[in-house]
Amino acid sequence: GLEVEQTWAASSETIVATLRLPRVLTALIVGLGLSVAGVTFQGLLRNPLADPYVLGTASGAALGAAIGVLLPIHAAWLGLGVVNIFAFIGALAAIAVVYRVAGGGGRSTMTSILLTGYAVGSMLAAGLSLAMYLSGSQLRQIFFYLLGSLHGADWQSLLVGLPVIAIGSALILVRARSLNGLLLGDDTALHLGVDVRRERAILLALASLVTAAAVALAGLIGFVGLVVPHIMRLIVGPNARVVLPLSAIWGGAFLVVADLGARLAGELPVGIITAVIGAPIFVALLRRYRTGYQL
Repeated sequence: GLEVEQTWAASSETIVATLRLPRVLTALIVGLGLSVAGVTFQGLLRNPLADPYVLGTASGAALGAAIGVLLPIHAAWLGLGVVNIFAFIGALAAIAVVYRVAGGGGRSTMTSILLTGYAVGSMLAAGLSLAMYLSGSQLRQIFFYLLGSLHGADWQSLLVGLPVIAIGSALILVRARSLNGLLLGDDTALHLGVDVRRERAILLALASLVTAAAVALAGLIGFVGLVVPHIMRLIVGPNARVVLPLSAIWGGAFLVVADLGARLAGELPVGIITAVIGAPIFVALLRRYRTGYQL
């Protein structure tokens, strides 16, 4: 209701409202989702080097996106293009296959789930290689998705992905106590009253859903879900009730800053920037892990 004199050009307002703002908010919500999913997978696997793509989500999303590129379909559903929709379906399908083949989320199955994820991810990567070989002139578009980018962010896609990531992340935060129990081991979790099979299945499903929505919006952006949760855990300790919200905040902020750097560097894919920043930190984490650091 305040009367403010407009001292800016209408074109500037259009750029901010239709291009810059949805891109910043998309970076924020994608970084938030990847970080929350990273905390969840690190807790479930009891491995500080786990990330949201550890169970084949990345390979499934990449293959789905490649299929979407190759199909002669040019349509949109709820503001999402064919590539985004197929990436989302591929990511969820990969997790469903892994979970089914590994025998569900019962006790002592996380190792089998992890190994199954590696095997399924390898098969999907082979399918991706075949799709890239057959892509011809469309290979550039597939590579652009694999490197991760927020270039096509808009209000429609944000409004579709935001509820999925926000609600999924909130439900994970509600189950922080169960995640803390699972972090201590199955036997300890059972003594604490945690239904290991049910809670593990729910947390796996929620983290996978959040990851799938994030990769559908922005492609495969690495290191956010690995580095941010680990740093937060080093600072505040392993309590998921604290690590989850802090990782969400700093994960979103990190991706916003990385995307700013990508734009200033000439509209590079943001995945390159996160890799340049995250890879040295990842090496440092590996060195710490090899010298006996535990989650």
